[in-house]
Amino acid sequence: MKYNIKINNIKTVDEIKDYWTTDDYLQLLEKFNFPDAGTAKKETLHELLLMAITDFEPKEAAIIVLTHKLGELLTEGQIEQISNDMLIDTVCEEYPEIELQYALFNCNQLVYKAFNGTFPSANATIIDCSITPKDANTDIKITKEILLKLFSNGLSDRNILKRLFGDQMDGNAAFPEAEGVIWELKSKDNCNFNITASTNLIKDADFPSLEFEGKFEVAPDND
Repeated sequence: MKYNIKINNIKTVDEIKDYWTTDDYLQLLEKFNFPDAGTAKKETLHELLLMAITDFEPKEAAIIVLTHKLGELLTEGQIEQISNDMLIDTVCEEYPEIELQYALFNCNQLVYKAFNGTFPSANATIIDCSITPKDANTDIKITKEILLKLFSNGLSDRNILKRLFGDQMDGNAAFPEAEGVIWELKSKDNCNFNITASTNLIKDADFPSLEFEGKFEVAPDND
C-alpha cells in the first residue's frame, strides 16, 4: 500500500514536556527529602525537584530517579551500573533494551538539568507530518510499525535505523522494536501525526526530502 508523506516540521528538544506527572514530582520530592511538597503549586514542582536533586551526589541522585522510574523492570545491580555509565555516556542512546530508552532519556535529562552538565545530554526529535493514502478507500490505522515502514523510503541510507532494521522496514517482517524506536505517536485523525523519537535514531538531516512516497506490505494471512 502506498502513501504520500509530507514532513511539516522537525525540531530537536532536550526534554519531553509533560513526561513527568504531578504524582512523579511529588513522589520524587519525597524521596529527595523535600519537605511539604504537597503544599507547593503544581507549576513550581519541576524547579523544586531540580533544586532538591542537587542536595545529593550525582550518582546517588541518578539511582533515586532510575529506581523511581525503572525499579520494577531493572535490578539494583543494573541501576547501579547505569548510574555509573550515565556520568560518562548517553546510556539512553545505547541501552540494548530499546523499549527502555525513552524512560532512560527522561531520567538522564532530569539529572542533567539538575546538575547543569555533570551528565552528558541527549536529544529527542519531534516530527509533525501528514500521511495520506494514495488509495482513497484505504482505512488502515497507522501504527508505530507501519509508520517506520512508510518512512523507510524517505530516510537517507546513512540513517542508523536503515542499518539496524533495514529488513523489517523494507519488507513485511514483524517489527516489534518499532514500539521502542517511536517514543510517542499521536494523531486525532489518522492523517496528521506528531512523532517523538531519539535524535540518535531519527533527525532532520536523515530526510533528503520533506515530501516522499512510502509503502508497506500487508503481512500474508497464514490461516
